[in-house]
Order: sequence, then C-alpha cells, then structure tokens
Amino acid sequence: MPHNDPQFARYPSLEGRAVLVTGGATGIGESIVTHFARQGSHVAFLDIQDEPAQALAAKLAAKGCPAPLYIHCDLTDLAALKNAVQQVLDAFGAIDVLVNNAANDQRQPSDEVTPEFWDQSIAINLRPQFFAMQAVAPAMRAAGRGSIINMSSIAWIIPNTGMPVYVASKAAIVGLTRTMAHELGPHNIRVNAVLPGGIATERQKRLWYTPEYVAQILEHQSIKRQIEPAEVARLVLFLAADDSSAITNQSYIIDAGWV
Repeated sequence: MPHNDPQFARYPSLEGRAVLVTGGATGIGESIVTHFARQGSHVAFLDIQDEPAQALAAKLAAKGCPAPLYIHCDLTDLAALKNAVQQVLDAFGAIDVLVNNAANDQRQPSDEVTPEFWDQSIAINLRPQFFAMQAVAPAMRAAGRGSIINMSSIAWIIPNTGMPVYVASKAAIVGLTRTMAHELGPHNIRVNAVLPGGIATERQKRLWYTPEYVAQILEHQSIKRQIEPAEVARLVLFLAADDSSAITNQSYIIDAGWV
C-alpha cells in the first residue's frame, strides 16, 4: 500500500494522479519520484541513467507503491522528449503533474565557455523545460487542470560564480514560469517554480561537498544543517496537490535561509 512517514502530510488529491518527472533517476528527482509514488500517484520519469532508474522502479514496486514507468530519454533530443510524453499519455491516459527537474550543474568559468558549451548547457538546463510544458499542455487543457513545477535554483540570486550558463538558465526558468502561468492559467493549469539552495544529494557530496564548501554553505544558511532531497520533494508535493489550488506564478525558495 502507498504510505508516507506519519509525521508528514498525505495528499488525497495526489492518489491516482498521473505525474511526469524529468531527471528522476537520482538526486532530488529520485526523491520526487519516490514521494509521489508513496502518495499513490502513477509516476513516469525520464532519464538517461538506466541502471539507477530501473533500480528505483523495482524498489518502489517492491514496497507496494504503484510501479513507476521509466522511459529512457535524452532531453536534448526534442523529438525523443515529445515521443516520451506521448508514451506517458498512452500509458496513463493523462498527465496531471509535470515536474521539470532535469539539470546539469557542470562548472565552467566564464572565460572558458565556448559557444558549443553554451548551447549544450542550454539544451539540458532550459530548453527541455519549455518543450516539456508545450508537450503536456494540450492534455492538461483537455482535462481542465494541471500543475507544473519547474526546478530553478538560488544560484542566480546569490549569485554563484564559475557556472554562468547554468546560472543564466536557472534565472530564465523563473521568467519562463511566470509567463507560462499566465498563458495556461485560464485553463486551470498552475505553473510554479522551486528554487533549492545547497541540497545534499549524492552527486553534490561526490563532486563538490568538500569540508570547506559545506562550512561555507552552513555559514550562509540561517538553519545550520544540510538540506536533504526529501525536503525539496515535500514542497513539490504540496505544489502538485489540490491543497495549493490557488497558487500559481510563484517561486518558492528552499535553502534554509541562505538568501
């Protein structure tokens, strides 16, 4: 049976809802997929990391959650993205929630950015967010409802240095969220953004979380502890559920008080 930790909210409106998550195999995306599955949602997720994706789907199915649908999809291939969305619609008959989570925060100092790196970064961090929204919008319009959550970052507010294209993409996502909220709002489709701070994912721990960097994060945060991916996922659940039915066009920071 779907279940939640008893100290956290259960959202009846999410049970049976069709949810699509991009970049759902690892990190924050993995936690988002897990939390929706525990709510009893029908979850599909896109990624290119087959081994962890299949392991996640098997783990959730073994725990009695609705078995997630994993689709291998390179989001830089827009034809593949559109095809994947259609596969989800064919499987579930609807897409009620879209979480645009996939991203790559590869570092690249500004004086080393080439046109090729710029295009590649935009193709991963920004372009799929728009075209995923475009692809799910007709089904959401037909249903007369929908919730889209776009993952941005506080990186553009701080701002972070040494990753200008990523930072530019995350700032653009907030603008994109606001205009799409107004375009889709008349159809009862809500569009919001979530802006995480330093989140202790396995990737961050493996690549960037030196003791010095962790100390820097904690110095800036008001709450002096690391933020876990599950805490971001629980915010996403709220924005997807009917409990937030009047909330759209907003950007929610979850950073333990960094900014």
